[in-house]
Amino acid sequence: MEEILFKKPIFTEEEEFLLKPFFTNLDKSVYALTLLPPELVGALASRASRAKDDLRIVFLNDFIKPFLDTPSGQAFYQLSNFFHQYPYEVLFANPKAREFYLKWLADYGDDSIAQMSGVHLVFSSLSQIAIKHFENQRIGLAPIEKSTRYVDFSEKINGHFLYLTPPEIKKLNLEKEYENLMDQAFTLYLLASEKYLEFLKKEYPEEKERVLKTKVYDELRRILPLSTLSQVAFFGNGQAFEYLINRSLAHPLEEIRWAGKRAYEELLKIIPAFLRRIEKPETQDYQKYLGERSERILKLIEEIKWQKEEIKVNPEVKLLAYDPEGEDKIIAGLLYPLLNESFELVLAKVKKLTLAQKEKILQEILKDRKYRWQKMPRALELVYLKFEILTNIGAWRDLQRHRMQTLINQFFTVEEGFDLPLVFEELGIKEEILNLISQIEKFYQKIKKINLWVAQYSVLFLHKIRFLQFQNLREFFWETELRTTSQGHPDYRKIEHQKVRLIEKIYPLISKYLIIDWRDYEFARRGEDEKIKKREEELKKFLEKV
Repeated sequence: MEEILFKKPIFTEEEEFLLKPFFTNLDKSVYALTLLPPELVGALASRASRAKDDLRIVFLNDFIKPFLDTPSGQAFYQLSNFFHQYPYEVLFANPKAREFYLKWLADYGDDSIAQMSGVHLVFSSLSQIAIKHFENQRIGLAPIEKSTRYVDFSEKINGHFLYLTPPEIKKLNLEKEYENLMDQAFTLYLLASEKYLEFLKKEYPEEKERVLKTKVYDELRRILPLSTLSQVAFFGNGQAFEYLINRSLAHPLEEIRWAGKRAYEELLKIIPAFLRRIEKPETQDYQKYLGERSERILKLIEEIKWQKEEIKVNPEVKLLAYDPEGEDKIIAGLLYPLLNESFELVLAKVKKLTLAQKEKILQEILKDRKYRWQKMPRALELVYLKFEILTNIGAWRDLQRHRMQTLINQFFTVEEGFDLPLVFEELGIKEEILNLISQIEKFYQKIKKINLWVAQYSVLFLHKIRFLQFQNLREFFWETELRTTSQGHPDYRKIEHQKVRLIEKIYPLISKYLIIDWRDYEFARRGEDEKIKKREEELKKFLEKV
């Protein structure tokens, strides 16, 4: 597979000289970061969320060029010159250094040491299918992805909208039909965005354009297909990246196999000792096992002639399971560390307490908690909840990023229906949207008969997905409190509000300490500029003291 649709950065000779020491390459869509201090690389990687440009361009324009204009600017030239004379591989990857690493690897084991090493890896151009494949890996990886809520996705590269045409589609000779549908979706996204922005400007002439644009992207991202190309940056340890590569190299989708291979090539330049097992025969057997597992299950479903049944009642949020002793276990968990008794005995005594006594214990511990970032006690992790949720893929994408839980989602499909907000009717594009949906659903069914994996690329964000959330009550507090703030997208705020209502019924004592915003907001990001300015001032004052 060739390099995915990607706008190659163009740098002058001087710019390349300044940039080269800090990236594993300057001309490919997959690259790793090197030699940068933690605060700087963290800030740069975070820009993946809202920057339209490649992060290497961002680093050049937002850090290097401003720095060159300071009294210390000459020092940066000298630093860059030093790294050209003594590049990363000479300083840290020379044979003597490798001998040191390998000795410690042999003594302490690959995984123990690989867990202690962090690397930043960037994919500049991957589809939503591939990005979600990587982000589904919960442990050891921290992703930050270009936001469909803040960035305009109507840009073209060489006359082509930002979507992937999978190689499998080309091999099926369906490229023309597929691209016609994708072009329709992106053209509708572009025209609707312009129309909606003009409408909002007339309705809210005093509102800041940034706030209005966020509203536009929030509503219209539903039109985007899962083939949409985006940028994502990962911070991960060596062990996590080894697993990321292993679970990708034999994946059914060619894009993911390609991305896994490119990740391997770039990471080999900086952490080869931690990836030394990738090409071992037993590891390749493991890659095959990971890649073929779902296919085997699909064949078994066919063999046993599984009959799909229509769901008559299909609520957005269902509470499938919970611990009926949940609140007693939380109170027991709060008392347990301070007592020299078994948990079983503590729980039995808690059950005998009066309701007033239980309320008193919780009140004494939680009464001073005023902000959602003040974490709830670990005792809440003793209680588990299992939800099944049906919502549009756009909302699922945001909830999927909560990592301290077991989340299992079904394939992306057109068969669970779709969300069609009122704004499409207000803009006069409802019929166009419905026509597009109809065409895409017919195309999906055609591809599904041949390759279920590839059919997913044509699904739109507005189509619904069903998934399970198995989470402890502490994670429930964290998620619902975060996802109901004024900045939240209305779609997932609605889901979280429903979850809270369900838990209020079964855990009335503890749920009263939830900090939930129940209000409705016309604009999710109103006042954001003022908040950012305030944070900047606070940071400046803090750094002046350091």
